[in-house]
Amino acid sequence: MKRPMLSNEQVEILSDDSSSSDADNDVLMSQQLNDDPSIELSSEAWLFRRAKSYQDYMKLIPIPTKRGTVIPYTSWTGLGSSMKKIYEQPLHYLTNIHLKQLDQERLGAEDEDVPLDMIIHPSKAEASIWLIEEVHRRTSSPHHLAQVWTADPMYHSFIDAVFPKLGS
Repeated sequence: MKRPMLSNEQVEILSDDSSSSDADNDVLMSQQLNDDPSIELSSEAWLFRRAKSYQDYMKLIPIPTKRGTVIPYTSWTGLGSSMKKIYEQPLHYLTNIHLKQLDQERLGAEDEDVPLDMIIHPSKAEASIWLIEEVHRRTSSPHHLAQVWTADPMYHSFIDAVFPKLGS
């Protein structure tokens, strides 16, 4: 399977550890998305442009190919958080939602109290997350993202604060 090559682009990782609010990020994203500040966008149009920008940006971030760390984990979201720290890159919004749903599906299961890494080998679990991540980065529709975000007023909480800075 061939992977698209990034033409002389490098990914620089930035971490937003500051206590800036989502509103500050929204203003910055709004300024970047709307080149002509004199044009007023409807909330649906603004959200679609934000989703399109987000999806286009996520497509540029390469999936790590050099893996080998066995990451101990007790939950899917915990594994996702560890992967973000180790590989210094975000996971797609839809991947974060998927991991949360996987954790919720365990509630009430007979092995709910057993750490996940005792049930599913950490390498297999990590590989499955990267596969899902690749699907979300490469094939998700901005229309779908905008629809999901419209239905979820707290969607910001599932967009990672670690954003690679793409440069030449």
